[in-house]
Amino acid sequence: MRALITLLLTTLLVGCAALETTPPTAVHQPMSARPEVRAGVAPANGAIFQAVGSRPLFEDRRARLVGDTITINLAESTTARKASNASASRDGSLSAGITSINKLPLKGLAGLGVEAESESDFSGQGAAAANNLFNGTITCTVIEVYPNGNLLVSGEKQVAINQGNEFIRFSGVVNPNHVTTSNTVQSTQVADARIEYKGSGYINESQVMGWLQRFFLLLLPI
Repeated sequence: MRALITLLLTTLLVGCAALETTPPTAVHQPMSARPEVRAGVAPANGAIFQAVGSRPLFEDRRARLVGDTITINLAESTTARKASNASASRDGSLSAGITSINKLPLKGLAGLGVEAESESDFSGQGAAAANNLFNGTITCTVIEVYPNGNLLVSGEKQVAINQGNEFIRFSGVVNPNHVTTSNTVQSTQVADARIEYKGSGYINESQVMGWLQRFFLLLLPI
């Protein structure tokens, strides 16, 4: 009895821990980066003008350094359709007969007729359709600057709703030429884009098939 209670408590603890864990991600890591210290820049002097974080008055405010932030407008819309048809048919017939047999041992087969027919038909149809729509906004951080000037950005947004958390993640390679003066870029202009929308909590767990059901699903042939 004591062993059974211990097993149940362990199961409950594991289940509670699973609810609190952050869902795995495939976006580029890390999802944030601190700005790099510029060589030859004096530390903050405490005045209104901070030399360590200053930029020239007429310098573009668009992201270009590690640690800079950039806003991504998520405007993903994908529509795909596919349809195929195939048909085949084949007919065949055979007719043979023996009219007469004279002076032969098998003359009893005279008048025997043989007929055979075969017919084969095949028809197949297939169709598939998919529609995906994802709109929103997320601000990411530049985590790496490539030698050609492209920016590798990554970021995460967490939204807590009652007992569950929603995770919106994004990463990809941004061409600085596509960044607008307001420091924004469309997600459709980002290369190697990875977009995730996941959740955690008991509501999300209730939509997942249990491990025992998945086990029998693998074993059963149907």
